[in-house]
Amino acid sequence: MNLIKRNGNQYPGFPRLFFDDFFGRELFNWENNNFSTTSSTLPSVNIKESADNYQVEVAAPGMDKNDFKVVLEGNLLTISSTKQQEQTNEQESFTRKEFSYQSFQRSFELPKNVVEEEHISARYENGLLQLTIPKKEESKQKPPRQIEIL
Repeated sequence: MNLIKRNGNQYPGFPRLFFDDFFGRELFNWENNNFSTTSSTLPSVNIKESADNYQVEVAAPGMDKNDFKVVLEGNLLTISSTKQQEQTNEQESFTRKEFSYQSFQRSFELPKNVVEEEHISARYENGLLQLTIPKKEESKQKPPRQIEIL
């Protein structure tokens, strides 16, 4: 018995979408942190360190700066967002309401006694939340100094 390939689907009993979706997933990528325990998508985060500061970038398109909450408690930096939308469609004989909720929370542990907490700044522009976390002067890496031999 030979399987016949029709419309690009080798198994006519199963929709092509199922196979594309199932095999297209990264099932064995245990380090994929873009999914929370509730299977909701978390925004991607980039963290860069320079000599003077840390830069945190959170990709969150479609949000507004008022949707975010950034809290520093001790050395734990928490970025969260909650967005609620309500859409109402009224016609002659019925009313339809649809609610949409989006939320996430990401926490990062900052190095102890390294950052200037009072000078942390944040801005949201073009779908990107950017935090600048300056380092304390004493924690900045100093350039090499040649020591004179006597």
